[in-house]
Amino acid sequence: MRLPKAFLIVVALLVAIARPALVGAAPARHVDYMDPASWLCLPGRADACTQPLTSTVVGADGSVTKRTYTADANAPVDCFYVYPTVSRDPGPNATMAIEPAEQNVVRQQLARFGAKCRLYAPMYRQHTLTALEARMTGRPMAAGDPMLAYNDVADAWREYLARDNRGRGVVLIGHSQGSGLLTQLIAREIDGKPEQARLVSAILMGTSLQVPPGADVGGSFKRVPLCHAASQVGCVIAFASFRADSPPPTGSFFGQGRPAEGTLAACVNPAALGGGSGELKAFMPAGEPMIAQAAAAPFSWTNPPEPIATPFVELPGLLSAACVSDAHGTWLAITLHPTPAGRRANDIPGDIVVGGQILKSWGLHLIDANLTIGNLVEVVGAQARAYRAGGG
Repeated sequence: MRLPKAFLIVVALLVAIARPALVGAAPARHVDYMDPASWLCLPGRADACTQPLTSTVVGADGSVTKRTYTADANAPVDCFYVYPTVSRDPGPNATMAIEPAEQNVVRQQLARFGAKCRLYAPMYRQHTLTALEARMTGRPMAAGDPMLAYNDVADAWREYLARDNRGRGVVLIGHSQGSGLLTQLIAREIDGKPEQARLVSAILMGTSLQVPPGADVGGSFKRVPLCHAASQVGCVIAFASFRADSPPPTGSFFGQGRPAEGTLAACVNPAALGGGSGELKAFMPAGEPMIAQAAAAPFSWTNPPEPIATPFVELPGLLSAACVSDAHGTWLAITLHPTPAGRRANDIPGDIVVGGQILKSWGLHLIDANLTIGNLVEVVGAQARAYRAGGG
């Protein structure tokens, strides 16, 4: 029996996030990261990070205005990004070819940070959606290399440090599989090492970073703490988002601690680093697919529907977020603030739906970055200023 593709995508995401833990086997051949073709994004060239980012601001009254985006060619710090599971390449590990799936996710999750930092995004041979579909439909292909993705990211990081960093501060950004890989990279190559001095911050979205109860370090990292203010540097922002009225159910992958290790999942609210609730400055995709989707699902941002010609939509006042820790776990609760009888949509897409049913255990994983990117860009700007003011 052929399983629904949406279900296979969900399984692929789960396995891909777990994959980075499987390290220790003999290394495979290395990618040449001195070759610009091995990078999705590099400063000073036209590539996936220089795609149009204009947004349409849709007010609660249905009014629409356009907002342009401008990158900073002289940004004071760098951003190093590892993208989530998106590859539909035919093998168990992705090729190094830059394809629409990678270009799409970079536009949604990274390019906007170019207003505050120089952008570096390596291609890497991630575990693919294709391999999972083959396995789940009873036609498994030859096993891929479970440590290939991590080795690639580590090689790209070392090449970036050797060739491009030149002592600059750096922000690490990842989502899902990318967050898992960066968690390992930080633990192995940054935490407690000289490179930690270059860390402006790490943004780990759609993951369950572990910390002891009431502590900022001691779980996944020993010396890299959670962030509590935009003036704080060398810290981590980590979260997994769920609708406030649909918390992670028992057994959810995200938001869960590890009782045997005495740790909880970390949650740092990008809209209120110091705690409490804050308004989300979301940039939702308009008329293009979200990550891990082959096509965009129909959705109207205005009532009655009006065409949106820009790649993104902003929704001021519609969304807020707060970290919640309860019997369900620790998670970023997303609350909607609808306008009854208003001319703007009072909901958002982003749930994973299979057979007409929402998979609540995955929450709003597909749009972790879209929901929070406006806030995160502002935070990175403030952290970059603090890092430079501190002599970095």
